[in-house]
Amino acid sequence: MENKYFINRDISWLEFNRRVLDEATDCGNPLLERLKFLAIFSSNLDEFFMVRMAAIMRKEADQENLVGNDGTYTPGELLENLDERIRELVEKQYRYYRDDILPELAENGIRIASYDELSGPQQTAAHLLFEREILPVLTPVGVDPSHPFPLVPNLGLELLVRLNRKNRKTGKRSESFAIVEVPSVVPRFIPVESDQEDGTLTFVPAEELIANNLASLFLGCEILECSAFRISRDMDFSIDEESIDDLLSEMQITLQRKAKRIVVRLEVAESATAKTRTFLQKKLGATEEQTYSIDGPLNLKNLWELASLQVPELTDDPMPPLPPLRIDPNLSMIENIRRRGSLMIHHPYESFDPVVRLLEEAAEDPDVLAIKQTLYRVSGNSPIVNALVKAARNGKQVSVLFEIKARFDEENNIRRARELAEAGAHVVYGIAGLKVHCKALLIVRREETGIRRYVHLSTGNYNDKTARQYTDLGYFSDDPLLASDVAGLFNVITGFSDPPHWHKLIVAPFELKNRIIYLIDREAMLSSRQNPGHITIKVNAIIDYEVIEHLYAAAERHVKIDLIVRGICGLNPYALPEKVGKNIRVVGILDRFLEHSRIYIFKNNGSPEYFMGSSDLMPRNLKRRIELLFPVEQKELRAELDMIVQTALNDKRKGRVLNGANSYSCTSDGSTEKYEKTRSQYALYEYYKTRLKRERKRIRAERKKLQVYSSVNDGK
Repeated sequence: MENKYFINRDISWLEFNRRVLDEATDCGNPLLERLKFLAIFSSNLDEFFMVRMAAIMRKEADQENLVGNDGTYTPGELLENLDERIRELVEKQYRYYRDDILPELAENGIRIASYDELSGPQQTAAHLLFEREILPVLTPVGVDPSHPFPLVPNLGLELLVRLNRKNRKTGKRSESFAIVEVPSVVPRFIPVESDQEDGTLTFVPAEELIANNLASLFLGCEILECSAFRISRDMDFSIDEESIDDLLSEMQITLQRKAKRIVVRLEVAESATAKTRTFLQKKLGATEEQTYSIDGPLNLKNLWELASLQVPELTDDPMPPLPPLRIDPNLSMIENIRRRGSLMIHHPYESFDPVVRLLEEAAEDPDVLAIKQTLYRVSGNSPIVNALVKAARNGKQVSVLFEIKARFDEENNIRRARELAEAGAHVVYGIAGLKVHCKALLIVRREETGIRRYVHLSTGNYNDKTARQYTDLGYFSDDPLLASDVAGLFNVITGFSDPPHWHKLIVAPFELKNRIIYLIDREAMLSSRQNPGHITIKVNAIIDYEVIEHLYAAAERHVKIDLIVRGICGLNPYALPEKVGKNIRVVGILDRFLEHSRIYIFKNNGSPEYFMGSSDLMPRNLKRRIELLFPVEQKELRAELDMIVQTALNDKRKGRVLNGANSYSCTSDGSTEKYEKTRSQYALYEYYKTRLKRERKRIRAERKKLQVYSSVNDGK
């Protein structure tokens, strides 16, 4: 029975993904952007099955109970609740796809056709393309006593073929099954030359093209049925880090075994016969409860291919990252930091390039002695890693915590970490029992006045790709106390040091949760009806029920609480007395950029405290990860943080307001134009763009004054 004061984290996450799905129906979004949201919904759901559903299924198998402040569920009860919601959402997704997206794509000259819908000449052209480009990479695998059922890859798209074939020895014909994998090296949507002159782009799904040309693979066989299927495996693996000698080797072994992990979901084309469905369930060990019939193409995550088409009128207007106002391109990054003391950049509105430039310059700077950095997720050919490799080869002391347990990035991280180690960097692959999720960079430099340290701290990963898609805040500083704290943090991470006395950082799992609770309670203590306190928190998720209880208690003491929460939100202020619940406002932003920055602001009776950092308010962040929050003390930067959170809270276009238990308002009701000016991400981009133009205009005016002054003096 669910506790009315708290929302279960898994149910809350599914409702977040519902809001993602609803963006696909928002006609205020350009058509190809709506297609992206269908793909994002699918990608999110894949991860949910591989991690969360897998974990709950294991608890059910072990006959455990799920007990939490959100209520008490047996694993079976929770699975039933989640399954009902998932089936409703998947049906909704495919209804959107069939009834809304496909017709609108066709109206705009983009046609996704079944093989049967192609004209005769198109089918001929498609068959020739199949013979030339696809057939050579296909491998049919028969299933019989001498050919065991193959190891089906996680999330791969497969075709199960039921056929009638002649036995070579007896000459008798009998039914058999075979599997054909749709190769990942083949585009999911194959372009077919249009026989119309209206410029229509026609695509046929790869599985359709293969399924209708199976005769080339099964000579002499009668094709009785061909059905697409796809499986999701349990990827929620863990390692007993305390009892192993080599974390890197153990992680590699574990990753090799992942192809054999149990199936937690079986997706089958709705057209599949009962015989095919039963055969798959038996061979894959999937139950009826784990089987989902799909009325449409499996794996809509591949719609990213079509969403990437260069059709300007069907996509968002470009918003290229702007040069950061506070960075002088004519100065080195060290000089920029030294000149300002502390500065902040807001990605993706402002460019990530200064972060890369700081490392590249440090790698070449003869006065830089050491570079220390945490890396959680990096791009495939990361310029950050490349700069660290160069620094190590140039003789700098390079120390990197490369978190190889970052889920779904393990293999890329292991590969890049090995590259760093081979270049001479000291690489730590993780800490037993903890994930290192904080984002920190420390540069140690010899200067005329002695050793000086420079830091960069961030709310987001050192990833040049996601820095163009996620909203994050990066902070540069030469503050000696902050630098001392970061140095102490690295001693904890790379060695056996106990946590030091932190001057400015707040670090999990050592003290962050207690400090957050203290700050909330202090706000409540200082608050009154006449002078109410105020807390503003912007995070990706808030599901730590103890923290939520303290927020509820603060609301009782008249504290105004503004929460900007992108995803999981365990609060239900509507279960509180009305006069208390109205003090809590929850807003979630879903737009073209993924909201990722974390900001904490406490009014503190007129002496406000501001923090940024890597941590969400989840038990895993507060108890099982190295996370940090750091203070923002400069008046100018605090004003900018106020502007950022207020812009989000004022968003009536893409801001969803919590208006009931796990229920959010919707903006896609036809009134989008009315609220377009409040769209926070666009408003922020315009703010930074206008600010940059104003500064450039001021600089030009200053230069003009100097020129006039110079010419007057020359005349004298």
